[in-house]
Amino acid sequence: MDDADDEPLTRAGRGPHGHAARLRREELDLTAWELARRLVGVALLCEDVGGIIVETEAYARDDAASHSFRGLTPRNRSMFAGPGAVYVYRSYGLHWCFNIVARDAGAVLIRAIEPRWGLDLMRLRRGRSDQLADGPGRLAQALAIDIAHDGANATAAPFALLDRAVEPLVLTGRRIGISRERERPWRFALAGSPWLSRPLAAAEPTPNAAPHETGEARS
Repeated sequence: MDDADDEPLTRAGRGPHGHAARLRREELDLTAWELARRLVGVALLCEDVGGIIVETEAYARDDAASHSFRGLTPRNRSMFAGPGAVYVYRSYGLHWCFNIVARDAGAVLIRAIEPRWGLDLMRLRRGRSDQLADGPGRLAQALAIDIAHDGANATAAPFALLDRAVEPLVLTGRRIGISRERERPWRFALAGSPWLSRPLAAAEPTPNAAPHETGEARS
């Protein structure tokens, strides 16, 4: 992939992939399940570097896999800042992970994007030309997201979320990298995408409503 399409999406007008309108923060006032599904196909940028969200996971307040499950702490305070807030945490003391807060202290972990804009910067930050953003830690490194972004507004600078032009086919499967609530099918992926962090096992089309809206901590 080259940088021929490297047109900043944050400027006025329609950019590549047909993305046009910025998502407003109030549009993110959804349950974690709804928001995780809604964000697949949306363009995510940080300082004009980013791509198309192809994989997400949902975590709800009454979900044993969620950081908000045991209540407010200094570490997870951004999860209680309302829908559209950015929640950044370090996983296993190694990698930053980028989340967008949902309704009722839920959150959506952005697991992977299809790299599209600012590819040279992504390669420089990652120190390689492949596997740029196919995993939450790789994604955060490629977009230079760290704890300084915790608590920010996901719909305001330096971030931008550009809506998809058409609703994509979204597949669902079990979440990965957790030890509790593993059976919950709250991992969402863009059908046919080669940019996922890991292939979906026994993937199914996403239903219109969560199987149950009520999955160990993710770090």
